[in-house]
Amino acid sequence: MPKILIIEDEASIRRVLKKIISEENETYEVEEAEDGLIGIDMITKSDFDLVLCDIKMPKMDGVEVLERVKKLKPEIPFVMISGHGDLDTAVNTMRLGAFDYISKPPDLNRLLNTVRNALDKKELVVQNILLKSKVSKKYEMIGASNAITHIKTMIDKVAPTDARVLITGPNGTGKELVAHWLHEKSERAKAPMVEVNCAAIPSELIESELFGHVKGSFTGAIKDRAGKFEAANGGTIFLDEIGDMSLSAQAKVLRVLQENIISRVGSDKDIKVDVRVIAATNKDLQKEIAEGKFREDLYHRLAVILINVPSLNDRREDIPLLIQFFAEQIAEEHGTAVKKFSENAIKLLQEYDWTGNIRELRNVVERLIILGEKEVSENDIKLFASK
Repeated sequence: MPKILIIEDEASIRRVLKKIISEENETYEVEEAEDGLIGIDMITKSDFDLVLCDIKMPKMDGVEVLERVKKLKPEIPFVMISGHGDLDTAVNTMRLGAFDYISKPPDLNRLLNTVRNALDKKELVVQNILLKSKVSKKYEMIGASNAITHIKTMIDKVAPTDARVLITGPNGTGKELVAHWLHEKSERAKAPMVEVNCAAIPSELIESELFGHVKGSFTGAIKDRAGKFEAANGGTIFLDEIGDMSLSAQAKVLRVLQENIISRVGSDKDIKVDVRVIAATNKDLQKEIAEGKFREDLYHRLAVILINVPSLNDRREDIPLLIQFFAEQIAEEHGTAVKKFSENAIKLLQEYDWTGNIRELRNVVERLIILGEKEVSENDIKLFASK
């Protein structure tokens, strides 16, 4: 049931607004506040889906109410109520985050349309917040070891900057998690993060994938196409497995880092881009440089900040936490109760050689949950988790 608050010092206008809204939809729960201070107190103590707020009021005007509430509960849409002389102020409140404004006396159709649209927006905002929390949970970094604590500290320091980061470590250790948290905690979080797996794209197509192409530039280029760097403009591009990138593509990436300019394949037109670059590799790039497979100048451009993600074998103390996390995650996915692991089962898993790292551990936990007993035992580990 949508809950609406009307903040208005004139009782007659409050009554009219409440009558119109309540008659439009009986499911609307409408409450009243006679001034801004009372309104803020009510918003603090209760959850509202929409606030209609007068601009000119004693004690505290509507602009200040809007500014305060946007800091407390930014998801609540505000519709400002303006008199004839308040229109300029009403327009200014839109810049401060108001959803819309209505003039006195209120037009019936305009008021009801505004209320419906504002409530729809609130629902979308809440859905987006829930979706983002699910995404964040998907990329949650689990562990309390010194290595993970150090990485989290590094992320907190580096994320707010635009410094380029090179993430190293074996396959399956969670390098992409580090990249996602660098983006999530940055000023670019509202802009896109575009991921490119350089190892999965054929060398002859990597330049087109990264920089785009123009029609006719090669066989199969039937129309102009923007690349990943353009898609990430204003945000972050994550170049995973950059050690597998061709030398030709490396040269073009170096140009982007130096000049913030790209050119589509088959075009000589420069396109300005504003992109933060995060790269990752499981290779020893110093060795690749010595063998002539990776550009040293590109390495130094990318490795402003180096973050190494250790293997699971180097952080065995985190395995109990990871098992619990995966057990809860898998139970949620399957719609089942969370299955427990006995102490002996956990100790045995801590002794395994996890060559596939965290990715392998999750697969084993899922297998044990499906095939094991009500409580996963040491015997279940021997039966179903063997290498």
